[in-house]
Amino acid sequence: IDATQPARLARFWESVLTDYRIRLYDDAEIARLAGLGFTTETDPAVLLGGPGPTICFHVREMPREKTNHVHLDIVGGPRKAEVERLTALGARVREENENHTVMLDPEGNVFCVIDPR
Repeated sequence: IDATQPARLARFWESVLTDYRIRLYDDAEIARLAGLGFTTETDPAVLLGGPGPTICFHVREMPREKTNHVHLDIVGGPRKAEVERLTALGARVREENENHTVMLDPEGNVFCVIDPR
């Protein structure tokens, strides 16, 4: 989900979705963020986990009217295999990146398949 303040929006949805919690940051992740100049409060991508899909809140870099209001990120097995499976179901690849693939669902809605952490 695109956001101007991912941590703040994730806290809101954590309150709304009672079975979901912001994923805890371990020492290694806090150190990684610090190395990039971020804190857990300014993290550009905050994950909310629960009984269903993980919800990713990430910084929106374009004006709202040029992006989806909701943007799902799919994490599965190996990315290449997941992209092939989704393509067989009717999705299309829009763009390949180093650690994620931007795809379009059958109606043209954007989502990403990302490498497992």
